[in-house]
Amino acid sequence: MLGERTIDAALLETFPYAHAGRDVTVEIDTDEFTAVCPRSGLPDFGRVTVRYVPRRRLLELRSLKYYLLTYRNVGIYQEHAARRILDDLGRAARPKWMTVALDYRVRGGVHTACTATLGRRGTGVRRG
Repeated sequence: MLGERTIDAALLETFPYAHAGRDVTVEIDTDEFTAVCPRSGLPDFGRVTVRYVPRRRLLELRSLKYYLLTYRNVGIYQEHAARRILDDLGRAARPKWMTVALDYRVRGGVHTACTATLGRRGTGVRRG
């Protein structure tokens, strides 16, 4: 993918969840996500929503913002971006479960949204 090597998961930071073993659902969203369509080269704008139940680590928000900014000039399809974000966040935080929804603004009269999931709510993440 065009520029995909510039996506920097090393920017992601976490901190300890003080109530490990006691579930809380965390929801983070931003409507400032930008990437580039690899086919047309035109910018895509969208909302990213992350939902997860932490195991022992929480995502640090400033680092998440900087991580998402690395997509700004990357040519990547929406479905691939949602999966890549989920994989990177999942590796960083090791949650019980997590979803990443990527909802792009309408372009050319077509609206798309996709969701990638790690584990199943209430069952924890299966490691294989």
